[in-house]
Amino acid sequence: MKVAFLQLPVDLGFGGPEWHHLYNVLATDRPNILVTNEMPFGPWVASGEAFDVSAAKLTSDVHELGLRALMDLPVPIVFSSRPRLFNASLVNEAFALDHGRYVYLHQKQYFPQEPGFYEKTWFHSTQSGFETTNIGGLNIGVLLCTELMFNEHARAYGREGADIIVAPRSTGMSSSRWLTAGAMAAIVSGAYVVSSNRSGVDCSGQAFGGCGFAFNPLGELIASTSSENPVLTFELDIGLSRFQKREYPCYVDEMAPNPHLL
Repeated sequence: MKVAFLQLPVDLGFGGPEWHHLYNVLATDRPNILVTNEMPFGPWVASGEAFDVSAAKLTSDVHELGLRALMDLPVPIVFSSRPRLFNASLVNEAFALDHGRYVYLHQKQYFPQEPGFYEKTWFHSTQSGFETTNIGGLNIGVLLCTELMFNEHARAYGREGADIIVAPRSTGMSSSRWLTAGAMAAIVSGAYVVSSNRSGVDCSGQAFGGCGFAFNPLGELIASTSSENPVLTFELDIGLSRFQKREYPCYVDEMAPNPHLL
């Protein structure tokens, strides 16, 4: 099974030259799965320090229209996220498009609050939990951007039998910590970890670092994207993921204290 990941330009629209280039690359490579970056279309709304309901509605509407563009890509299964307006605030909803069928996956739970990323101001959650979903015969876990930093959820996904953890991101210029987080998520889960990111400087001056990446279930880097190679693919070996669940450190259980030994 072939999986594609990428770095997409900031302020992305559908129908422009960047979108047509993506379409042509995917039409040539013919992946089975595509992982996009977090909330891929239009301006990065969370760069604003104060919540603006009109901007929130605009980004929600743009991503609603973007669903059709994603469905039209020559890929059977697409994983992405989108902002949705609920009760005068936004939720960041991860979803799959499975042969054109919309499948809810997860709402983002962890929100940074710092210059360029005032997500706690803009977003909330209406649904809790981190559960796997079977899509196309694969058990899928989702960690949206900052959630990748919290290894307990990657480990729990592994215990639930996740074959792949998809991690759409919108992150800054430094990539080293994200690569470390991706590697550790793969190691503790025994799953593939695949992440895509925005790239470039947007209309508000916010910079994004690209570097989409994929790690195998042993925590080894398969590849990472660059400006020269913004779209990459790899062959997912489901047997490797399921074998690694029985290997170190995935099989290790946490031991409760034995009061009789105290």
